[in-house]
Amino acid sequence: MTSQTDKPLAGKRALVSGASRGIGRGISIELARRGADVVVNYIGDQAEANEVCDRCREFGVTAHAVSGDVADESAVESLVDRAADLLGGLDIVVPNAAYSDRQLMIDADMDGFRRTIDVTMWGAFHMVRFGAKRMVAAGNGGNIVIVSSPHAQMAIPGAMAYNMAKAAVDQLGRTAAVELAQYRIRVNLIHPGWIDTPGERKFFSEETLRQQGEKLPWGRLGRSEEIGRGVTFLCDPASEYITGSTLTIDGGIQLPWREMYRTSEKPATEA
Repeated sequence: MTSQTDKPLAGKRALVSGASRGIGRGISIELARRGADVVVNYIGDQAEANEVCDRCREFGVTAHAVSGDVADESAVESLVDRAADLLGGLDIVVPNAAYSDRQLMIDADMDGFRRTIDVTMWGAFHMVRFGAKRMVAAGNGGNIVIVSSPHAQMAIPGAMAYNMAKAAVDQLGRTAAVELAQYRIRVNLIHPGWIDTPGERKFFSEETLRQQGEKLPWGRLGRSEEIGRGVTFLCDPASEYITGSTLTIDGGIQLPWREMYRTSEKPATEA
Protein backbone atom coordinates (compact mmCIF):
# COMPACT_ATOMS: atom_id res chain seq x y z
CA MET A 1 0.00 0.00 0.00
CA THR A 2 1.28 3.49 -0.88
CA SER A 3 1.53 5.75 2.15
CA GLN A 4 1.11 9.52 2.34
CA THR A 5 4.84 9.66 3.04
CA ASP A 6 5.45 8.13 -0.39
CA LYS A 7 3.03 10.57 -2.04
CA PRO A 8 3.51 13.89 -0.20
CA LEU A 9 2.38 15.81 -3.29
CA ALA A 10 -0.86 13.88 -3.82
CA GLY A 11 -3.54 16.23 -5.11
CA LYS A 12 -1.04 18.95 -6.06
CA ARG A 13 -1.11 20.36 -9.58
CA ALA A 14 2.17 21.21 -11.29
CA LEU A 15 3.35 22.99 -14.44
CA VAL A 16 6.91 22.42 -15.66
CA SER A 17 8.33 24.39 -18.59
CA GLY A 18 10.82 22.87 -21.03
CA ALA A 19 9.74 19.46 -19.80
CA SER A 20 9.88 17.18 -22.82
CA ARG A 21 13.51 16.20 -22.25
CA GLY A 22 16.51 16.65 -19.99
CA ILE A 23 16.08 18.22 -16.57
CA GLY A 24 12.45 19.17 -17.16
CA ARG A 25 11.63 15.57 -18.02
CA GLY A 26 13.24 14.35 -14.82
CA ILE A 27 11.38 16.95 -12.76
CA SER A 28 8.01 16.07 -14.27
CA ILE A 29 8.44 12.35 -13.64
CA GLU A 30 9.60 12.83 -10.05
CA LEU A 31 6.68 15.16 -9.31
CA ALA A 32 4.34 12.49 -10.65
CA ARG A 33 6.11 9.79 -8.64
CA ARG A 34 5.33 11.83 -5.52
CA GLY A 35 1.66 12.18 -6.45
CA ALA A 36 1.35 15.47 -8.37
CA ASP A 37 -0.68 15.89 -11.54
CA VAL A 38 1.53 17.47 -14.20
CA VAL A 39 1.36 19.67 -17.28
CA VAL A 40 4.43 19.07 -19.44
CA ASN A 41 5.31 22.16 -21.45
CA TYR A 42 7.31 21.72 -24.63
CA ILE A 43 8.29 23.44 -27.84
CA GLY A 44 8.99 21.34 -30.91
CA ASP A 45 8.78 17.60 -30.34
CA GLN A 46 5.30 16.60 -29.20
CA ALA A 47 6.19 12.90 -29.27
CA GLU A 48 8.84 13.46 -26.59
CA ALA A 49 6.36 15.39 -24.46
CA ASN A 50 3.75 12.65 -24.86
CA GLU A 51 6.30 10.06 -23.76
CA VAL A 52 6.98 12.06 -20.59
CA CYS A 53 3.24 12.20 -19.92
CA ASP A 54 3.00 8.44 -20.36
CA ARG A 55 5.77 7.97 -17.80
CA CYS A 56 3.98 10.30 -15.39
CA ARG A 57 0.70 8.43 -15.77
CA GLU A 58 2.39 5.21 -14.65
CA PHE A 59 2.18 6.67 -11.14
CA GLY A 60 -1.58 7.06 -11.34
CA VAL A 61 -1.63 10.82 -11.91
CA THR A 62 -3.04 13.04 -14.63
CA ALA A 63 -0.57 14.41 -17.19
CA HIS A 64 -1.00 16.68 -20.21
CA ALA A 65 1.42 17.99 -22.84
CA VAL A 66 0.98 21.66 -23.75
CA SER A 67 3.04 23.50 -26.34
CA GLY A 68 4.27 27.06 -25.79
CA ASP A 69 7.33 29.24 -26.30
CA VAL A 70 8.23 30.75 -22.92
CA ALA A 71 10.09 33.61 -24.62
CA ASP A 72 6.67 34.94 -25.69
CA GLU A 73 4.87 36.66 -22.82
CA SER A 74 1.39 36.09 -24.22
CA ALA A 75 2.22 32.43 -24.89
CA VAL A 76 3.23 31.98 -21.25
CA GLU A 77 0.03 33.58 -20.03
CA SER A 78 -1.93 31.19 -22.25
CA LEU A 79 0.19 28.26 -21.07
CA VAL A 80 -0.48 29.02 -17.39
CA ASP A 81 -4.20 29.49 -18.05
CA ARG A 82 -4.36 26.25 -20.03
CA ALA A 83 -2.49 24.31 -17.34
CA ALA A 84 -4.77 25.65 -14.61
CA ASP A 85 -7.85 24.79 -16.64
CA LEU A 86 -6.64 21.25 -17.37
CA LEU A 87 -5.68 20.51 -13.77
CA GLY A 88 -8.31 22.59 -11.98
CA GLY A 89 -5.72 25.01 -10.57
CA LEU A 90 -1.98 25.30 -9.96
CA ASP A 91 -0.04 24.54 -6.79
CA ILE A 92 3.46 24.11 -8.23
CA VAL A 93 5.18 26.04 -11.03
CA VAL A 94 8.67 25.09 -12.19
CA PRO A 95 10.30 27.52 -14.64
CA ASN A 96 12.92 25.24 -16.18
CA ALA A 97 13.11 26.06 -19.90
CA ALA A 98 16.44 27.47 -21.06
CA TYR A 99 18.41 28.15 -24.23
CA SER A 100 22.10 28.72 -24.75
CA ASP A 101 24.65 29.28 -27.49
CA ARG A 102 28.39 29.17 -26.85
CA GLN A 103 30.47 31.93 -28.38
CA LEU A 104 32.83 34.55 -27.09
CA MET A 105 31.12 37.89 -26.56
CA ILE A 106 33.08 39.62 -29.35
CA ASP A 107 32.04 36.94 -31.86
CA ALA A 108 28.51 36.34 -30.64
CA ASP A 109 25.58 35.99 -33.02
CA MET A 110 23.25 38.51 -31.43
CA ASP A 111 20.14 36.62 -32.50
CA GLY A 112 21.30 33.67 -30.41
CA PHE A 113 22.42 36.00 -27.60
CA ARG A 114 18.96 37.59 -27.43
CA ARG A 115 17.23 34.22 -27.69
CA THR A 116 19.22 33.03 -24.68
CA ILE A 117 18.08 36.03 -22.64
CA ASP A 118 14.48 35.82 -23.87
CA VAL A 119 14.05 32.14 -23.02
CA THR A 120 16.25 31.82 -19.95
CA MET A 121 15.55 35.10 -18.15
CA TRP A 122 12.27 36.48 -19.50
CA GLY A 123 10.79 32.99 -19.79
CA ALA A 124 11.43 32.37 -16.09
CA PHE A 125 10.03 35.80 -15.19
CA HIS A 126 6.84 35.26 -17.20
CA MET A 127 6.32 31.84 -15.59
CA VAL A 128 6.83 33.20 -12.09
CA ARG A 129 4.60 36.21 -12.67
CA PHE A 130 1.64 34.48 -14.27
CA GLY A 131 1.94 31.42 -12.05
CA ALA A 132 1.96 33.63 -8.96
CA LYS A 133 -1.06 35.57 -10.18
CA ARG A 134 -3.01 32.32 -10.39
CA MET A 135 -1.89 31.20 -6.96
CA VAL A 136 -2.65 34.55 -5.33
CA ALA A 137 -6.13 34.57 -6.85
CA ALA A 138 -6.80 31.04 -5.59
CA GLY A 139 -5.63 31.92 -2.09
CA ASN A 140 -4.21 28.49 -1.31
CA GLY A 141 -0.50 29.29 -1.28
CA GLY A 142 1.82 27.36 -3.55
CA ASN A 143 5.36 26.58 -4.60
CA ILE A 144 7.56 28.02 -7.32
CA VAL A 145 10.89 26.31 -7.92
CA ILE A 146 13.13 28.04 -10.45
CA VAL A 147 15.83 26.02 -12.17
CA SER A 148 18.84 28.31 -12.22
CA SER A 149 22.51 27.36 -12.62
CA PRO A 150 26.04 27.72 -11.23
CA HIS A 151 26.47 29.99 -14.28
CA ALA A 152 24.76 32.62 -12.09
CA GLN A 153 27.95 32.79 -10.05
CA MET A 154 30.70 31.44 -12.33
CA ALA A 155 32.12 33.57 -15.15
CA ILE A 156 32.23 30.75 -17.68
CA PRO A 157 33.75 32.02 -20.95
CA GLY A 158 31.72 31.63 -24.11
CA ALA A 159 28.46 31.69 -22.18
CA MET A 160 28.02 35.35 -21.36
CA ALA A 161 24.32 35.58 -22.25
CA TYR A 162 23.53 32.45 -20.23
CA ASN A 163 25.65 33.67 -17.30
CA MET A 164 23.81 37.00 -17.35
CA ALA A 165 20.40 35.38 -17.61
CA LYS A 166 20.96 32.95 -14.76
CA ALA A 167 22.36 35.67 -12.50
CA ALA A 168 19.15 37.63 -13.11
CA VAL A 169 17.07 34.52 -12.45
CA ASP A 170 18.69 34.10 -9.03
CA GLN A 171 17.70 37.65 -8.08
CA LEU A 172 14.23 37.03 -9.51
CA GLY A 173 13.78 34.07 -7.22
CA ARG A 174 14.98 35.79 -4.08
CA THR A 175 12.91 38.91 -4.67
CA ALA A 176 9.81 36.93 -5.57
CA ALA A 177 10.21 34.93 -2.35
CA VAL A 178 9.99 38.15 -0.32
CA GLU A 179 7.08 39.58 -2.30
CA LEU A 180 5.02 36.38 -2.27
CA ALA A 181 5.60 35.24 1.32
CA GLN A 182 2.51 37.16 2.46
CA TYR A 183 0.44 34.91 0.19
CA ARG A 184 2.10 31.76 1.54
CA ILE A 185 3.72 31.13 -1.83
CA ARG A 186 7.22 29.75 -1.41
CA VAL A 187 9.86 30.51 -4.05
CA ASN A 188 13.14 28.61 -4.18
CA LEU A 189 15.98 28.07 -6.63
CA ILE A 190 17.91 25.01 -7.72
CA HIS A 191 21.46 25.08 -9.07
CA PRO A 192 22.04 21.89 -11.05
CA GLY A 193 25.63 21.05 -11.83
CA TRP A 194 26.77 19.38 -15.04
CA ILE A 195 23.82 17.14 -15.82
CA ASP A 196 23.77 14.36 -18.42
CA THR A 197 21.05 15.65 -20.76
CA PRO A 198 20.46 15.74 -24.53
CA GLY A 199 21.17 19.49 -24.44
CA GLU A 200 24.81 18.85 -23.50
CA ARG A 201 25.27 17.06 -26.84
CA LYS A 202 24.91 20.46 -28.50
CA PHE A 203 28.32 21.39 -27.11
CA PHE A 204 30.20 18.17 -26.29
CA SER A 205 30.81 14.69 -27.70
CA GLU A 206 29.92 11.53 -25.77
CA GLU A 207 33.59 10.87 -25.13
CA THR A 208 34.19 14.37 -23.75
CA LEU A 209 31.16 14.11 -21.46
CA ARG A 210 32.38 10.77 -20.13
CA GLN A 211 35.96 11.89 -19.61
CA GLN A 212 35.11 15.25 -18.06
CA GLY A 213 32.44 13.72 -15.86
CA GLU A 214 35.00 11.35 -14.38
CA LYS A 215 37.16 14.34 -13.45
CA LEU A 216 34.45 15.99 -11.32
CA PRO A 217 34.65 15.61 -7.52
CA TRP A 218 31.82 13.05 -7.49
CA GLY A 219 33.24 11.26 -10.52
CA ARG A 220 30.28 11.54 -12.88
CA LEU A 221 27.73 13.87 -14.45
CA GLY A 222 24.44 14.37 -12.64
CA ARG A 223 21.13 12.81 -13.66
CA SER A 224 17.92 14.66 -14.39
CA GLU A 225 15.97 12.65 -11.83
CA GLU A 226 18.33 13.90 -9.13
CA ILE A 227 17.24 17.45 -9.91
CA GLY A 228 13.65 16.24 -9.89
CA ARG A 229 14.07 14.87 -6.38
CA GLY A 230 15.38 18.27 -5.30
CA VAL A 231 12.23 19.90 -6.65
CA THR A 232 9.95 17.45 -4.85
CA PHE A 233 11.85 18.05 -1.61
CA LEU A 234 11.31 21.80 -1.88
CA CYS A 235 7.61 21.36 -2.73
CA ASP A 236 6.95 18.86 0.06
CA PRO A 237 4.66 20.36 2.74
CA ALA A 238 7.24 19.20 5.27
CA SER A 239 9.62 21.80 3.78
CA GLU A 240 7.20 24.67 4.31
CA TYR A 241 9.73 26.81 6.23
CA ILE A 242 12.08 26.93 3.23
CA THR A 243 11.71 29.94 0.95
CA GLY A 244 14.18 32.19 -0.83
CA SER A 245 16.79 29.46 -0.68
CA THR A 246 19.09 27.92 -3.28
CA LEU A 247 19.51 24.14 -3.35
CA THR A 248 22.74 23.13 -5.06
CA ILE A 249 22.78 19.68 -6.67
CA ASP A 250 26.09 19.56 -8.47
CA GLY A 251 28.32 16.73 -7.29
CA GLY A 252 30.75 19.29 -5.92
CA ILE A 253 31.43 21.15 -9.17
CA GLN A 254 31.26 24.55 -7.41
CA LEU A 255 33.76 23.54 -4.75
CA PRO A 256 37.36 24.74 -5.16
CA TRP A 257 38.21 21.21 -6.27
CA ARG A 258 41.03 22.10 -8.64
CA GLU A 259 42.91 23.50 -5.69
CA MET A 260 41.75 20.72 -3.40
CA TYR A 261 43.22 18.04 -5.63
CA ARG A 262 46.67 19.58 -5.35
CA THR A 263 46.94 17.87 -1.98
CA SER A 264 47.70 14.67 -3.90
CA GLU A 265 50.94 16.11 -5.24
CA LYS A 266 54.14 14.83 -3.67
CA PRO A 267 55.87 17.38 -1.42
CA ALA A 268 59.19 18.73 -2.54
CA THR A 269 62.18 16.77 -1.27
CA GLU A 270 63.85 18.48 1.63
CA ALA A 271 67.45 19.58 1.11
